[in-house]
Amino acid sequence: MDSMRQIREFRVEKGAVAMWWFGQNGYIFKSPEGTLVSVDLYLTDSCATLSTEIDLRRAVPVLVPPEKLDVDIFTCTHNHQDHTDPYTIRALRHKDTMNFVGPMPTCDVYAAEGVEQNRIVRVWPKSEYEARDFRMVGTFALPTDDTDLNHMGFVFQFAHGPKIYITGDTDFHELLGAAGKHEPDIMITCINGGFNNLSHWEAAQVVGMVKPKVAVPCHYDMFADNRIDPKQFRSALAMQGVKVGYQELTHGAPFVYSR
Repeated sequence: MDSMRQIREFRVEKGAVAMWWFGQNGYIFKSPEGTLVSVDLYLTDSCATLSTEIDLRRAVPVLVPPEKLDVDIFTCTHNHQDHTDPYTIRALRHKDTMNFVGPMPTCDVYAAEGVEQNRIVRVWPKSEYEARDFRMVGTFALPTDDTDLNHMGFVFQFAHGPKIYITGDTDFHELLGAAGKHEPDIMITCINGGFNNLSHWEAAQVVGMVKPKVAVPCHYDMFADNRIDPKQFRSALAMQGVKVGYQELTHGAPFVYSR
């Protein structure tokens, strides 16, 4: 059975959320009602052509080819190609994806790849978006370079179930702690440190400010020249005295969290 079919057939109990990690900052989330929401899915090897000095060949298998992707809402946190991948988006433009959500530069990519304007939803920090049993709030993120100054984080919630805070790519800033007011149950954070993203130590500091119940590391696995051992993040949490559950995910395997 292929991965997308497994996700479609996976049952989520009331008050829970299921999630699958596809590498880097790419996830699919499923609600008890069956709503599927993705974030930052990078399902090609398009970044391999972007640099001759940095090895950006993907190191994680493509578990769901773009042409088989089947989600209700497609979201991206910012415009870097490993988060807003035009080749992944291109394969979705004629599917039944309800809406394509993201900050303005990402929305420009949606439009350039043939997504109809009435399915494109622009969001920004503090904005809210709702569809079916899904609610999303935009949060602050500090851009990592001047190629895109519209980075965001997201807080997802399905019905009255768990809240999930996704940092997206961000440099360190104390304002990241403001996401704590949403009282997220899970915090998914970049930890790679390269390209001005949060280091494992800085990510642990932000977890300490936000105070989720569970911390999930990401953005450390996709490229040979941008890797880190996630155990360093776990150690940083312990060394800083941050009392939080630690959860590493396995690519393509379901993780279910219940309140």
